[in-house]
Amino acid sequence: MSQETEAETTTTYRTIFLSDVHLGTRGCQAELLLDFLKHNDAETVYLVGDIIDGWRLKSGWYWPQAHNDVVQKLLRKVRKGTRMIYLPGNHDEFARDYTGAVFGGVEVADHAYHTTADKKRLLVIHGDQFDIVVQNARWLALLGDWAYTFALWSNLWFNKVRRKLGFSYWSLSAWAKLKVKNAVNFIGAFEVALAEAARRHDADGVVCGHIHHAVIREIEGITYVNIGDFVESCTAIAEHHDGHLEILQWQTTASERRLAANTAAQKNQAAARAAA
Repeated sequence: MSQETEAETTTTYRTIFLSDVHLGTRGCQAELLLDFLKHNDAETVYLVGDIIDGWRLKSGWYWPQAHNDVVQKLLRKVRKGTRMIYLPGNHDEFARDYTGAVFGGVEVADHAYHTTADKKRLLVIHGDQFDIVVQNARWLALLGDWAYTFALWSNLWFNKVRRKLGFSYWSLSAWAKLKVKNAVNFIGAFEVALAEAARRHDADGVVCGHIHHAVIREIEGITYVNIGDFVESCTAIAEHHDGHLEILQWQTTASERRLAANTAAQKNQAAARAAA
């Protein structure tokens, strides 16, 4: 079977929103993100905070080649004509000192307004500005970040074993968030706060990150969109050319999915021949 070229397997959207990549941490799924960027393109890309994890890099340098490749891949898209807007979050808050600047064609802003193809006005912002823990108890946020990093490290090795056994990816921290009552209450309060912020900005909706929980839903007439992350769930938000928004999941590479699909098809064909 001939090998497919990148152009033949690339889907082009009107807009792609990415957040919470956390380059500089061991939990970052850089290889999966590189595969995502290879197979997905857009006229405009929003980098909605926590792209680089300055908190972790301060405590210990970790920057493998794959993380550098992600940065180069993004800059290559800019050189090819993609408009790219970087909205820093709390983990890459150092970049907020450069709001209004342009680096390598990448625009740096505190927040942005995006108009979809169907004329909806969206506030785009990381979201940590509405997290009371980050704003008022930074020491607690740093402690939580340490615990979260440990959970991600545990989850990384757990999923390596699962993949060897043929099982799909499973996120411990995502499961815990949905099971622990306080976490569920926090997510709900965060969503309402962001929806209210969109209303104050005369926007029809809001696109944010920060809490690593991808979702698209309506909150009292406001479209709330959370991008998720490329650490646990490996998600992004895509705007189609008609303005429709979709959560994209990229927990396995395109080649892995093709192989799984081919294997399943072969099994089905074998079963059909056996039954004939």
